[in-house]
Amino acid sequence: MLPTLIIIFVLTPIIELFLLIELGKMIGTWNVIFIVVVTGVVGAMLAKSQGLSVLRDIQADLMNGILPADRLFDGALVLVGGVLLITPGIITDLLGFTLLIPLTRAGVKKVLKKWSKRKLRSGEVQMYRYGW
Repeated sequence: MLPTLIIIFVLTPIIELFLLIELGKMIGTWNVIFIVVVTGVVGAMLAKSQGLSVLRDIQADLMNGILPADRLFDGALVLVGGVLLITPGIITDLLGFTLLIPLTRAGVKKVLKKWSKRKLRSGEVQMYRYGW
């Protein structure tokens, strides 16, 4: 787990900063700043619209007596995508848009479901139920 956290919190910002600097050399500093601001604003708007859409789907499922597990997974991916898009960077923006666009989010969700099922079956991840 520690190597994963190191990659997420140390290497990712270093790589993002390097890419932004190199992009700034190629297209200019103000153009890079403009891109970062625009992707942040567009990302926030997209996250809001997708979040509301997922929320409506969850409410519809609940009203129809359907457990909204799949919709909750979508909601988590939209949340992560929104956070990635308001984080300055090229890689985080690409990942964020991937999680916010319904078509690509469905592919990511499918892969993550397979991965989590494999981890649960192998015993690498365990789930505990608390309560009654």
